[in-house]
Amino acid sequence: MNEQQQTEIEAAVYRRLVQHFRDHTEVQNIDLMILADFCRNCLSKWYRAAAEERGIEMDYDTAREVVYGMPYSTWKENHQPEATEQQKAAYAAREAARESSGA
Repeated sequence: MNEQQQTEIEAAVYRRLVQHFRDHTEVQNIDLMILADFCRNCLSKWYRAAAEERGIEMDYDTAREVVYGMPYSTWKENHQPEATEQQKAAYAAREAARESSGA
């Protein structure tokens, strides 16, 4: 595989991941953070950073719209309920464990 093919494959995998997140709105960002330590917002930040590394100015809201497929405010209104107490506790426990491990 040459570098161009690798880049094309990586781009296709990214698009598939983003589409998977768009198709599975029941998966909440807090759950992703608890389980995988990244979420849709993280992808948005990484997207923005990659654009800016290439000299392309992009604000965070634009990057989130790329990932969410719609303005974040619309996605949040339609698909993001308030985090449950269990989710909040699990997230806090994960953060505490991360801090104590020095990560």
